[in-house]
Order: sequence, then C-alpha cells, then structure tokens
Amino acid sequence: MRHDSGDAATNRRITVASMALLMILSAPSAFAARTERTPRPDLAPTAPVARTSVDELRQLMDSQQLTELRTTYNGAYGASLLFNPSTLNYYVALFQEKNFWRVIKTDSVENAEHAYRTFVQQTEQLAQVSLDTIRLDAGKRYTERLVSFNEERLRTLQAQVEQERAQSLQVSTALQQAQQQAVSLSTDLQSSNSQLDTLQQRIQQLQLQQGNPETTLPAPTTTPAAPVVGD
Repeated sequence: MRHDSGDAATNRRITVASMALLMILSAPSAFAARTERTPRPDLAPTAPVARTSVDELRQLMDSQQLTELRTTYNGAYGASLLFNPSTLNYYVALFQEKNFWRVIKTDSVENAEHAYRTFVQQTEQLAQVSLDTIRLDAGKRYTERLVSFNEERLRTLQAQVEQERAQSLQVSTALQQAQQQAVSLSTDLQSSNSQLDTLQQRIQQLQLQQGNPETTLPAPTTTPAAPVVGD
C-alpha cells in the first residue's frame, strides 16, 4: 500500500510538470496571436505636392516660354495676358509690382480676354484706392504743416501783444511819473512865485523908503526945558 501511494504522488508531480511545460510552450503562440490580432495603422500614401498657377507662370516666365500679348498698369497694380505657343494656353495675371496676386490658366481665348478685362477693372479700382490714399495723406501732411505754421504765428502774435502790453504799461508808468513830477513842479513854482511876490513887495517898500527924503533923516529928539532960576 505504501508503494501505491508513492507511485500516485510521483504521477501527480509528473502531471503538474507536464502542464507547466505545456503552458510555457504555448505562451509565445498566444503572444503571437495577440500580436497578430492587434491592428496596425495603415500609413497614408504621401500626396503629391500640387503646383499652383502662380508657380507655373513663374517657371514659364523664367524659361522665357511665354509671349506677352497685353499688359495694363494702374499705379502699382497691373494685369497681363500671356500666351504659351507650345501648349496654346493663355495665362492671365493680376499683380502688384512683382507680386502675383492671382493667375488664371485657360485654353480659351474668350475666357482669357474676359479674365484680362476683369483684372484691368480691378487694377483701376485698386489704383483708385491707392491714389485716394496718396491724396488724403498729402492733404493730411499739408494740414499738419498749416496747423504748425498757424501755431507758430499765434505764438509770435501773442509774444508781440505781450511786448506791446509791457511797453504800454511802461509808457503809462512813465506818464504817471511825469504827471506827478509836473504836479510837484507846479507846486514848487507856486511856492517860488509866492516867495518872489513877497521879495518884490519888500523890494518895492525899500525902494519907496529910499526915494523919500523925509524918511532918510532921523527923527528929531525932544530937548528938555531948562529950569527957571528965581529972582
């Protein structure tokens, strides 16, 4: 009986070991299955870079493959009608100086002419805005200069008025001083005239006394009478 129990234990250990080994061997397959089930993101195909009409026009102009049919300038803006003889295509461009704003490519001469006339009208409108801006800016600058000139003129007139006011005050002060001096001189003159009159009167009195002979002799003195001696 002991032998049977030992064999049973041995069998259980073998079974457990077999199951563990089976699990280890099956683990990579399970991992691989999970990996295969995980969806991989698909890489979007790279879109080709589209070349614009402006780039195409510049390239054709640089290679001198275009013939200029018409060009109109309005201020800094312009419109051109160009033709490619090798492809029979027309290019209509709206630009400002050397910057192309819009380019239309067509193989129809009617469409090209219509687009060109439309661009010419737009250049007139754009140029009108630019011209109005130039005129308004010039008017603003002129007004600023006129304001500056008038401010300077106002400051000059104010300075002149202040100077004239100071001069007028100076003249008024001098006039008051002269008037006070005149009053003082008048008072002094009256005093001098009064003194002169007094002196003249005294002189006249002295002259009268000097011309009167009676007044030149001293008055006689009274002699007392001699006493009478009796017989």
